[in-house]
Formats: sequence, structure tokens, C-alpha cells
Amino acid sequence: MPRNMTTDRSDLLLHPQLRAYVEARVPELAAITAARRQSLDTLAQFIATEQAAGEPVRLIFICTHNSRRSHISQLWAAAAAAWYGLEVATYSGGTEATAFNPRAVAAMRRAGFEIDDPGGDNPRYTVSFSPGGPKISAFSKIWTHAANPQTGFAAIMTCDSADAACPLVLGSRARISLPYRDPKADDGSPREASSYDASVRLIATEMLYVFERAVRQ
Repeated sequence: MPRNMTTDRSDLLLHPQLRAYVEARVPELAAITAARRQSLDTLAQFIATEQAAGEPVRLIFICTHNSRRSHISQLWAAAAAAWYGLEVATYSGGTEATAFNPRAVAAMRRAGFEIDDPGGDNPRYTVSFSPGGPKISAFSKIWTHAANPQTGFAAIMTCDSADAACPLVLGSRARISLPYRDPKADDGSPREASSYDASVRLIATEMLYVFERAVRQ
């Protein structure tokens, strides 16, 4: 069963600002539509089944450029897994490589992730969701990059274009369509920051739902 959201254990798992952000999202899980829950429940079932079989749980979140939605999903899945006490390895990739978009990075920082920027054309950001916890290297790459597992993973398609371009993801045990609206549509507009914040909030809520369901299986 999921741990009590008000226990001190949750304080140990996440940075304080991020913990407060997660606690604010938990009541929103109930508002996820039945249609959307179908794909989320499929992912939760994959996680629970792999764990029950004693298999490592590996998730690769895939979008076209590996610049926004796939990174946001990977990092939230890692944080949500830690929140619910599950051991899950999360990854991301694209059908092509660009860079982890700085607008998405800024939105994740606003949610409470700690992210170090080394600079460069395709920076290898160091991301932390927990004091003393794991450091995640976040940089844009194709999904078959050596940093990602080549077999035994679930491929989660976070954009329609990648979903259409990759009808078969070689090496995957499951392929799950979970598209999100691209906040890039609002780049340079007055809605830019709020659009990215909305994407982060939606993905956070859905990843929390997935792992809450996984621990209940």
C-alpha cells in the first residue's frame, strides 16, 4: 500500500519544495478521466507485473526530439517511484536528438527539482529530486542510445509523432501510447511559462497516479 502522505518518511524522500508540490498534486489524481486512466493503468500493471516476477522495472519515455515531454515524464516517474517506495529505473529518448529545452528545465525547477546546468549545445544536466538521493543525467539522445536499456523495458510514447513513427519499439516488453500536448506551441508567447507549468503539473499528476496504482496491484 502507498505510504501515508503526511509521514516524515516523505520528507526524507524529496526536496522540501518538491514534496510540497507532490502533496498538492495527490488530491488531483481523482480527477483523471476514465479514458486517460486506461493507458495509465496499463503502465501501472506493467510495473506491478515486473516487480512481482522479480524483474527490474525499466521505463523509456519517448518523444520526437527528446527535449520536453519525454524528459519531464522520465524525471517525474523517477520522483513518483521514490515517493511510493518503488525501485524503478527511468530513461528517455527521441527519434532524433536535440537538447533538453531550457524552458522545460525552468519549469521543472519551479516544481522543486534541483538541476545543474553545465552549458553547451546539448547539456548533460544533473537532476536531483532527493537530498542525498540519485543524480539523474538528463540530455537529449535517441531512444536506442547506449545510456538506455536495449531490452526488457516498457516504451512509453509521449507524443503523437513518435507514436506514429515507432509502431514497433525493438527490445521492449510493452509499448504504451501516452501522448501529451507539446508546450512548445506557446514558446515566445505570453502563455509560455504557464503552458510549461501546466505540462509539468499534468505529467506529475499522471505519474503519481501510475505509481499509486502500481503499489496497489
